[in-house]
Amino acid sequence: MKKALRVLYHDNCFDGLASAAVFSSFYKGRIVSGAEVEYEGLTHKAGQLIDESLFGPGENVIVDFKYSASEKLTWWFDHHQSAFLSEADEAHFRNDHSGKKFHDAAFRSCTKFIATVAKDTFGFEDRSLEDLVHWADIIDGAQFPNAQFAVELKEPAMRLMTVIEATRDAQLLHRIIQGMQSKPLADLVNEPEVRTTFEGLYENHLKSIEMMRQRATFVDGVVEYDISDKNLEGQNKFIPYYLFPDAVYCVGVSLSPVRAKISVGSNPWSPRERTVNLAKLCEQYGGGGHAVVAAISFKPDALDKARAAAREIAATLQAAVKKA
Repeated sequence: MKKALRVLYHDNCFDGLASAAVFSSFYKGRIVSGAEVEYEGLTHKAGQLIDESLFGPGENVIVDFKYSASEKLTWWFDHHQSAFLSEADEAHFRNDHSGKKFHDAAFRSCTKFIATVAKDTFGFEDRSLEDLVHWADIIDGAQFPNAQFAVELKEPAMRLMTVIEATRDAQLLHRIIQGMQSKPLADLVNEPEVRTTFEGLYENHLKSIEMMRQRATFVDGVVEYDISDKNLEGQNKFIPYYLFPDAVYCVGVSLSPVRAKISVGSNPWSPRERTVNLAKLCEQYGGGGHAVVAAISFKPDALDKARAAAREIAATLQAAVKKA
């Protein structure tokens, strides 16, 4: 019987799925040939502890998500600045000498981080995944030439990103991870199930642009919006900058069955200096992320608390813009 691996990945995130695909390729190509691999998505929630029941009986890896001090965790890769829930978790990581747990916040994407470690540390490279690594780095690092590119969704990778971020079909996401390991992105996005899903989501995407045009406010360099009544948590996060190109920051509130979420971002195309580390700002409210994009999760019934925190964060960012 082949050794089993469970991959726990950042759910509804292009970089999360691509990380799962690249690690799977590495694991089967260098560690255990022909290993049986299964997937489990992880979503940031209030408290954010990873339930022990999510780990499998064999080897387990977490990619593109916070650290766990569980004895069941075998491998770990993350590139977020806010990678640890506590000082104890960070100390546990620092004291781990397995050679299988890695963190580097300098990487724009966890996918490229995994590919780099696989090559430099383990001597493994899958050149068929170069395009996937390339696009994961562009998407997670928001390295688009302009907001139009990010919102108009003409590239196959951008269409696949839309499906990944919006669908709640876990089995479809797992099939996408498997497809990423063997198919070009243009072929994968044209798979009947993926294409049909995208077409439905694209209609909603166009509607969400108009809704954002109506709902969002822009004051002192900061876009604010609240779509908690519309179940649009997976909407394209670049729409605010598409509509308000002079924005420096954006703060939004959304609601899903598992969380009330504050999304905090900065405009990648703003000529104005971004002086606030958004990860550190969100950490003050129990969230985290990267210096330029971060988030906070509250329990679904704590929407009022999320709204109040969002208003405080927006005020902090507006003050920073005025001061810059």
